[in-house]
Amino acid sequence: MAEITAAIVKELREKSGAGMMDCKKALTEANGDLEAAVDWLRKKGLATAAKKAGRVAAQGLVALKTTDKEGVVVEVNSETDFVSKNELFQNYVKSVAEVALKGNGDVETLKTTAFADGKDVQGALTDLIAKIGENMSLRRSAKVSVNNGVVVGYMHSSIADGLGKIGTLVALESTGDKAALEKLAKNLAMHVAAAAPVCLNVEDVPAEMEEREKNVVKDQIKEEQAKTGKTKPADVIEKMMVGRIRKFHEEIVLNEQFYIMDDKKKVKEIVAEAAKEVGAPVTLKAYVRFALGEGIEKKSEDFAAEVAAAMGNK
Repeated sequence: MAEITAAIVKELREKSGAGMMDCKKALTEANGDLEAAVDWLRKKGLATAAKKAGRVAAQGLVALKTTDKEGVVVEVNSETDFVSKNELFQNYVKSVAEVALKGNGDVETLKTTAFADGKDVQGALTDLIAKIGENMSLRRSAKVSVNNGVVVGYMHSSIADGLGKIGTLVALESTGDKAALEKLAKNLAMHVAAAAPVCLNVEDVPAEMEEREKNVVKDQIKEEQAKTGKTKPADVIEKMMVGRIRKFHEEIVLNEQFYIMDDKKKVKEIVAEAAKEVGAPVTLKAYVRFALGEGIEKKSEDFAAEVAAAMGNK
């Protein structure tokens, strides 16, 4: 049996939103496997699907830069939030975004791109580390573009022009009215920041994620039948499966999500209806969402007293 530590109980609580004792039991049942414990909680109806890892600890800045038909987002991490307020660091991150706009979105290529004073992007960052005295890293970059249409960005929790904690881009392909397209793209970029979709279309959902959800749903239905003592017909179970997977898609797929500015309509419906206003068909071609530190975990030594108590630790 794997050791169930206070740390992993705390992490599961943050990730699932379930109660402390339920988390402890889930981890015991899952032999300490965090993801299996999340599934166990969901099967028991004690937690909802987690789209992203709950623990975010990295500091730094996200930057975005757009032209009419292109846009980039980059993330540069630091050890402390204090560095994000440093003018040298802010100027560096802004300049990296400008350089990235001329590239193809690949972060490794970006690192070796010419920057300033005869150095490449990574070399300039090495110099900055020496000046500020804190470790930093250029973590990721992404680029979107259109042939006809617009690319619009939105920065949430902005601390300066084009710099902040959550940066999004939306690319709309269309020959229609540019001003109307830009308005729609801005609203969609705000939606992306708030709704945090995992992918653009249903067919883009990772096969492993889809299969895992189906297994969870199957076990949920089994649990429900066991509680009621009634077995549902196969066709009813199939309809339940289809309905719950559809709901899952509505949570994680951008085109299937309900639009934050009109929760009676899905994003794909809003985009289709926009054709009337812009005077031409509109296609939501791509989006990007970078949340600072997303998916990066940092060891924590400060566990809540209640967790330690529940685990029997002193």
